[in-house]
Amino acid sequence: MSVDLTLGDAARAIGVSVDTLRRWDRGGKLQTTRDARNRRRVPRTEIERLTARPPRHAVGDGLSARNRFPGVVRSVEVDGVMALVEIEAGPHLVTAAITRDAVRELGLAEGMRVTAAVKATSVMIERGHA
Repeated sequence: MSVDLTLGDAARAIGVSVDTLRRWDRGGKLQTTRDARNRRRVPRTEIERLTARPPRHAVGDGLSARNRFPGVVRSVEVDGVMALVEIEAGPHLVTAAITRDAVRELGLAEGMRVTAAVKATSVMIERGHA
């Protein structure tokens, strides 16, 4: 027998907001029931389904695949406590500013295969050159 939870309890169990659960319900991503007072209830089976997702990748840090750029180290420039590492990732050139210690710990060198994991809270836009 499945136990139904309130939207608030379900949101806490999944780690999202109540508003997100309402949107998921309207969009068909979440199956809910209604109680005698017409309030949404979330079956425990839905909580289990939504929280039992396999990890997106082996690292397990919560980054999505679109944030990962496998490539080859093109250059490593160490200056003081910081370093610039250029990675050729397919058609992209990714430059990372990391610590000198990180370069040493990772053993980074030109030609080495690496993956750039990009996590940013903002994106800056530059006017295009048409």
